[in-house]
Amino acid sequence: QVQLVESGGGSVQAGGSLGLSCAASGLTFSTYLMAWFRQAPGKEREFVAFIDWSGGNTYYVDSVKGRFTISRDNAKNAVYLQTNSLKPEDTAIYYCAASRIIRTDYSNTHEYNYWGQGTQVTVSS
Repeated sequence: QVQLVESGGGSVQAGGSLGLSCAASGLTFSTYLMAWFRQAPGKEREFVAFIDWSGGNTYYVDSVKGRFTISRDNAKNAVYLQTNSLKPEDTAIYYCAASRIIRTDYSNTHEYNYWGQGTQVTVSS
């Protein structure tokens, strides 16, 4: 049974940082592409960051470029999202997602087979 478990969320003031983690089990982690998405109240789930199998390729939504960093440790079956210079508009539930392959668009939620339960990030001004 595949499980993705996020942790590391919390409440911070604008300009602060949080390090999110996603622990994976029940799958051969190194063969999965990983991504982070987020969903704010009343809004659709949106793409945040993507990382390929080895970590050699990463992509970000424009609004977080230069502030967020996605990484992975295949030996620990984990993917991370370091969030710096946080803004109130970053407030959302953050989800990690996994897929063996991406058919057309790594930023599309439909590409991912497995999802975690999410971790709340709240940024106050």
